[in-house]
Amino acid sequence: MDLRPASPSPSEAALRASGVVELLEVLWGFGRDLSTGPISPSQLRVLLAVEGTQGINQRSLAEVLDSSPPSVSRLCDRLQAVGFLQRRVNPERRREVELHLTEHGRVFLERQREQRERELAAVLATMSPAHRAALMTGLTAFQAAAGREGPSESAARTA
Repeated sequence: MDLRPASPSPSEAALRASGVVELLEVLWGFGRDLSTGPISPSQLRVLLAVEGTQGINQRSLAEVLDSSPPSVSRLCDRLQAVGFLQRRVNPERRREVELHLTEHGRVFLERQREQRERELAAVLATMSPAHRAALMTGLTAFQAAAGREGPSESAARTA
């Protein structure tokens, strides 16, 4: 007799994962509330995309974000105004403008991640080691299935 729980269907797993995502958004919201420069989720996506591809141009960024170039331009304008983003003319293609995080932008993302990690660590500390190990196995498989790298791999690639 097999006493292991039945494997959930993809739709059951998606429903559970959606609930977890909502909880994570609440936890991450606490981090944004504590930050010195609150930004919108769209602006955060811009910063993360630029961090992953320093020197990306606005047209490519619009494609990555699946957004219109004018919308991306406005987001970049706001991020430049608060000192998180810098536009530079590409030295090889003078008509192209590259986007780069400023030091202020890098520090902001670092603080956001630190706050998130503290909030998550507090929750994870209440879980048993076996449950944390199972979570890591599941998250690793999910990340591989989604074809996405984690922040540490992204940072190492751009360093």
